[in-house]
Amino acid sequence: MKEVTTIAVGYDGSPPASVAVRWAFTTAIALDADVVIVHAVGLLEHLEHPDDPTKLRGPVLDLAREAGIPLTRLRWLVDNGDACSVMLRAGDEPTGADLLVVGSRGQGVHAGLMLGSTSLQLAERSTIPLVIVPSGRDPRGTVRPSAPGRAGGAR
Repeated sequence: MKEVTTIAVGYDGSPPASVAVRWAFTTAIALDADVVIVHAVGLLEHLEHPDDPTKLRGPVLDLAREAGIPLTRLRWLVDNGDACSVMLRAGDEPTGADLLVVGSRGQGVHAGLMLGSTSLQLAERSTIPLVIVPSGRDPRGTVRPSAPGRAGGAR
């Protein structure tokens, strides 16, 4: 396998995305890799928040400080399109990610339904390694909060 120097992680402000970002930061520190935070801006987000597609930077910077990753190792990719397409483009130049990371968001109770649509599409279409980080669920099947007051996740 090719050396991992750039990790692209999907972030949309949901709890599963925070789990994925934490995993990406920990892995980046271990591998001495850079991290690209990828945020897909679709039509609905343009309609809801037309003036600030980067409103999620604060929580990510908090997670970076918490993980101890130097901010110089962080980059941002905010791009138009659906989450899967934007993540796949992160593997192309100029971003050139060697590893894609997303959280799992599926709401189903059966193992085959535990992936959200984006993570499932990425698993089917990615040409570079992909990690789908489980959110962590309590025995009742609900997502455990990552930390009080923290947002984060990928689809």
